[in-house]
Amino acid sequence: MKAIILAGGKGTRLRPLTAHLPKPMVPLLNRPCMEYSILLLKKHGITDIGVTVQYLGDEIKEYFGDGSNWGVNIQYFEETQPLGTAGGVKNAEAFLDERFLVISGDALTDFDLTQAIAFHEEKQSMVTMLMKEVDDPTQYGVIETDPSGRIIRFLEKPSWNQVFSHTVNTGIYILEPEIFSYYAKGVAFDFSKDLFPLLLAENKPMFGVNLKGYWSDIGSLSVYRSTQFDMLDGKVNVELRAKEIAPGIFAENEVSIENSANLVGPVYIGTNSVISSQVKLGSYTIIGSHNWLQRGVSVRETIMWNHNIVGRNAEVTGSTINHLCRIGEQTHIGNGVVIGNECSIHSKTQVQQNTVLEPQEKVGGRDLSLAAL
Repeated sequence: MKAIILAGGKGTRLRPLTAHLPKPMVPLLNRPCMEYSILLLKKHGITDIGVTVQYLGDEIKEYFGDGSNWGVNIQYFEETQPLGTAGGVKNAEAFLDERFLVISGDALTDFDLTQAIAFHEEKQSMVTMLMKEVDDPTQYGVIETDPSGRIIRFLEKPSWNQVFSHTVNTGIYILEPEIFSYYAKGVAFDFSKDLFPLLLAENKPMFGVNLKGYWSDIGSLSVYRSTQFDMLDGKVNVELRAKEIAPGIFAENEVSIENSANLVGPVYIGTNSVISSQVKLGSYTIIGSHNWLQRGVSVRETIMWNHNIVGRNAEVTGSTINHLCRIGEQTHIGNGVVIGNECSIHSKTQVQQNTVLEPQEKVGGRDLSLAAL
């Protein structure tokens, strides 16, 4: 069986994190979100994988290459213009010459795909949607099934007065190649908005399977953060790069932690990061690779990507920080702050809560170099 990963999204609601990075490459515990999709497919024996790319697609190609480092075979299918979810997959029609699975490169799940495939085969379905119960169904496609699991009603992103179910479409599908006969190549066409209503109207066999397991659509900054906190809490069955070196303290290779540092888990620290003396890392702190937290720094409930320097006695709380940022000593960064890549914050600066810094912004009057710290 083959799979196709949808990886063309811009991730507009995740800006400025996605200003220079495609949404599937946004890290979850120091590993691109899409990498977890690849690992899940491989776990269930699916190793022939197509990837649809558009926005900053070269970033995805450069990182994953032909997939050999993950024990899979990857082919890429590029959209020169937005074609919708189904339209992008149509570009891979020649590759998808047998039953195939569609999964998003910007969502995290540990669903049992083998169980879903068996359900699809048992029902002799043309389309099987993997479903999940959610609190707010207005952001998704709402589904109603009969007792056999056959889909009898489907509505994409309803308003609250249109909601008839809290069971939603996760964007993970098992499909038969005959779906390609329902629309043309090069035409913008969406699975949820166009194809599924068409098949439902023609009474084609469409089923939904509600699986146990974790699923999170990384569509907003708040969900992006909470998903990683769920990972730290062990709510998701995924493989981590780090080892648990103490209860709730996860560290990758070549991490330096001074004896006088105080770490309160859960905490995650990436490769080659340095945690200096008297640093305090509070719960739900995620530090990527090649970061340097200098003496006396205090960080909690913060997600920090790679190659950042935080100056002495700075305090960072509840923030999200991109790559290559320089944060001066005795700086205070408040809750809800989001900092784009290559930003510089001068010493003794207060960054008020919920501030958003676009890439390469300089706060406090001058740029910070490594020497200035």
